Amino acid sequence: MSAQATARVAPPAFAPRPRPEREAAPAARLRVVRAPAQARTRVPFVLVCMGVLAVALLSALLLNTQMAQASYAIHDKTNELARLDQDQKDLVAVLDHKSSPEELAEAARKLGMVPAAGTGWVRLSDGSVQGAPKAKK
Repeated sequence: MSAQATARVAPPAFAPRPRPEREAAPAARLRVVRAPAQARTRVPFVLVCMGVLAVALLSALLLNTQMAQASYAIHDKTNELARLDQDQKDLVAVLDHKSSPEELAEAARKLGMVPAAGTGWVRLSDGSVQGAPKAKK
């Protein structure tokens, strides 16, 4: 006998189990469907964006206009303040000039006043004048 005839093949230690047969699912029926309609348009979004842009531009324009008006008002008030300050300085200079002793003496002479020869005082208890000076002639 040959070597091949006497050799037997041993069965594998584990054998794969047969797969259970699946139930055949019914074939899906195919049909033609329409494309879904677009749910929203972009028009409201675009309008909102344009509105926000318009409001931003208007607010920037109004703010710029207000700042320009305030700048002109500040310039005018600064000029007025400088003019009033100069007027005050001029009036203080005139007052200082008129309150000088020479000017006061000249103004008194024009009013008919004469320089006093001496000093006198009034007694308050009886109202009498003590040490009354005599006018120069």
